[in-house]
Amino acid sequence: MSWFESLVLGLVQGLTEFLPISSSAHLRLTAAFSGWQDPGAAFTAITQIGTEAAVLIYFRQDIGRIVSAWFRSLRDREARRDHDAKMGWLVIVGSIPIGVLGVALKDHIEGPFRDLRVTATMLILVGVVIGVADRLAERAAEAAERPVEGGVRPVGSGVRPVGGGGRPVGSGGRHRLRRPKDLTHLGVRDGLIFGLCQAMALVPGVSRSGATISGGLFMGYRREAAARYSFLLAIPAVLASGLFELKDAAEGSHVSWGPTFLATVIAFVCGYAVIAWFMKFISTKSFMPFVWYRIALGLLILGLITTGVLSPHAADV
Repeated sequence: MSWFESLVLGLVQGLTEFLPISSSAHLRLTAAFSGWQDPGAAFTAITQIGTEAAVLIYFRQDIGRIVSAWFRSLRDREARRDHDAKMGWLVIVGSIPIGVLGVALKDHIEGPFRDLRVTATMLILVGVVIGVADRLAERAAEAAERPVEGGVRPVGSGVRPVGGGGRPVGSGGRHRLRRPKDLTHLGVRDGLIFGLCQAMALVPGVSRSGATISGGLFMGYRREAAARYSFLLAIPAVLASGLFELKDAAEGSHVSWGPTFLATVIAFVCGYAVIAWFMKFISTKSFMPFVWYRIALGLLILGLITTGVLSPHAADV
């Protein structure tokens, strides 16, 4: 791998890791469109250490509270009721699926899953899933804001308007409105579902943030809450994967250390900027621009492969 390739791939990793468009797919596609060798799963995992370092710094206050509360909960039973302590345990619980599947499917991750036809298909299918989840979340928010008998129910408010007869409007029946959930509602069941969604990102084209955030939206969580847990949940999985690949790479000679280190640093700088932007974006904007981008890119890739312009396979690094 040349220094120029590492510069470009580091930028791609940093710019796409936290957006719901799949960083692993874009690393694979950048190499394919440029006529470079596939950077490989090891390069992807190592450079993700850079983007996760950005998460550690951006959410340092949250992480500090969670880690401190979690350690207190090990020796103090009362401390286990603390929300931050629960979050520590739930991050561990949510990391189980990707840990198990990552080890079980390692050969597929480094082989068949990197076929561009698989990547293109996942870009399209998961894009549709994200679009449906986003639309359902918007409708739920609109319904919660809609005037009802007795007044307007604010989004996130626990107060139900009272109609005639003293009965809360909207209570009971299939038209009952639920307020969007925040992370205080997170339990073991939801944590495992988030974890299963994250594990889908082992396949290039899925997107870790896209899968986990859309899973959270389907479960009724606010966008910001789903995104925050998604980023926190990724920390142990990505760091473990990156360190595992570092260990394997140190025992072999298949990684260009200088260029890979440069790409990791660049990914860190770009990743931090993207997190800050993305957390503000999702508070007011729809995911639909990402959905249309995913679908268009997936169709373009399939078209290029069908016409023979692009090969679905690439030589190993």
